[in-house]
Amino acid sequence: MNSSRPPSPFLRISTAPPSINSTPSLPPAAPSLNVAYVAAEVAIALLSVAGNLLVCAAVGLDRRLRTVTNYFLVSLAAADVCVGAVAIPCAVLTDVGLPRHDFYLCLLMLSVLIMFTQSSIFSLLAVAVERYVAIFMPFRYAAVMAPRNAALVILATWLLTPAGHASCFFVAAVDMTYMVYFNFFACVLTPLVIMFLIYAKIFVAVKRQVRRIASERGEGPARAAAGMRREMKTAASLFLVLFLFAACWIPLHVINCFLLLCPRCPVPLELLLAAILLSHANSAVNPFLYAYTMTAFRDAFRAIFTPSAGRRCTQT
Repeated sequence: MNSSRPPSPFLRISTAPPSINSTPSLPPAAPSLNVAYVAAEVAIALLSVAGNLLVCAAVGLDRRLRTVTNYFLVSLAAADVCVGAVAIPCAVLTDVGLPRHDFYLCLLMLSVLIMFTQSSIFSLLAVAVERYVAIFMPFRYAAVMAPRNAALVILATWLLTPAGHASCFFVAAVDMTYMVYFNFFACVLTPLVIMFLIYAKIFVAVKRQVRRIASERGEGPARAAAGMRREMKTAASLFLVLFLFAACWIPLHVINCFLLLCPRCPVPLELLLAAILLSHANSAVNPFLYAYTMTAFRDAFRAIFTPSAGRRCTQT
């Protein structure tokens, strides 16, 4: 691996003949571009690790945050910590040409981001399904989303990552058809479409319920309407997490599709690096999003940094 190769697990490193799924040759990266890229990656990695460890600490310290939804968010945060602590350093090392003379270790390092990304997608899918059960099956929620079941789901989100398949394909040759049709269409795009449909159904159902309850009178309907509005606000916050994930990762996958369909077309290195940085940056944005949209998380973060607020939080 030399420093001119873009540091992405989504780029082809192949021993196949050039006529088979070959990607366009990319121009060598200028030294200033490499320095800017590495600096941005280091900043993203630090923010990702610190912010997501803060999310895990908040859920562990604040009893109010110990809900099934937040357990799935902790799983998502753990995957983002791994991106910042493992995947991004691997990308930076490959950018400077390390490891040298070890093709298979290089491929392994480039594949770890796919593993953690897939775990993130499954965690987001678990959150969407949990919200669906809460809205459409409220009387069965306690049984379906029991802590033990939630733990099994979290375990599945990590075990179902296609790490083994990725390693095999990378060792043989990083086939762009695999990256597009299996990794993108099957493992990324399909879950994203399912999640968007789930949230669309949730929003429609909640709005219909709120309008129906608003037409009734009495204290009971008022409390029910307030509860449904809280559910709507929670679903909106979680949907924003999903939307940002899609917005950060889709551009890089679109470039992959372009490379597959037009292998000899030029791809500006600056555009490719920007898409890579955008995808990595997604691992750092969620803690800020939680603090901005979720009062409970914002209070928990404040309690961690303010001892007096922490004591009040513990007493509640």
